[in-house]
Amino acid sequence: MQRQLRSFSIILTIVLAFLVSGCVGTVKNMREVPADKASYVPESGKSVIVFMRPSSLGFAVQSSVFEIKDNKPELVGIVAAKTKLAYRVNPGKRLFMSIGENADFMAADIQPNKTYYVYVSPRMGMWKARFALEPKLKADLDKAEFKSDYDDCRWVETIPESSVWARDNMPSIESKRADYYPDWLKIPEAERPQLRAEDGR
Repeated sequence: MQRQLRSFSIILTIVLAFLVSGCVGTVKNMREVPADKASYVPESGKSVIVFMRPSSLGFAVQSSVFEIKDNKPELVGIVAAKTKLAYRVNPGKRLFMSIGENADFMAADIQPNKTYYVYVSPRMGMWKARFALEPKLKADLDKAEFKSDYDDCRWVETIPESSVWARDNMPSIESKRADYYPDWLKIPEAERPQLRAEDGR
């Protein structure tokens, strides 16, 4: 009986350690940016989209985010659990994609001189985490939950190794895009995830 209690105590200690740590994801192929050096104000005439992953679900798996340009995926960055990245972008209509076990897509209509926010949200998959892009509405940005999520995430940015990773994995990335994009197009346009022009601030 004492042995069983000791084993249970050890397991409980391990579980609590994970909970206390917040299940922060390991950052690979990206660089962490100290909060006091992170400045992502939009340049004149341009905009910034902050992709953030506040959830610790699937913390052992990173997700990559791409913009589809000229029918080709271009890396925005890679997000681990509890990280966020800023993507500088020209205004206009754009299409973004996240990659995990699946591919997910989000349309965007971007106005100049605005900052927009998108959650990269994990879901349980068959073999590893799946991810969805969830645009945040302007009404969400003043809520305590959003502010807490934003503060909990560390800034990361791309480095040369980020592009090397994307290039080496492009066949798999393109394969997932080909598998999932036709299904996304079947969703009525009004029901597809979309970052609206008025949701920036």
